[in-house]
Amino acid sequence: MNESKLSINARNLRKRQTRAEERLWRNLRARQLGSAKFRRQVPIGNYIVDFISFEKKIVIELDGGQHAATTTRDAARDSWLKGRGYSVLRFWDNDVFRNMEGILEVIRKNVASIPSP
Repeated sequence: MNESKLSINARNLRKRQTRAEERLWRNLRARQLGSAKFRRQVPIGNYIVDFISFEKKIVIELDGGQHAATTTRDAARDSWLKGRGYSVLRFWDNDVFRNMEGILEVIRKNVASIPSP
């Protein structure tokens, strides 16, 4: 996929956030977690990641039920990102509704463990 197509797809994904993405975004935006800046639905390489902090090199992915069938593709994507120095945090959509504070705590610990550039 070329960059312009990825950018168009990312823009469309930002307009059509899932409920889980919307809820997590409310907690990530505006440097609310350890002053880390997160962006949503961002093209990187041949992928579009759900959330990313470039300064902390953290990617957050929310997985719905469809991801149970795409574990090989997700593993390849995670490997590519890790090869470029990113930490990848994956959470299930339903955990956003059941355990938001637990998710935020994991993200906070990861943000805190990486010094700002």
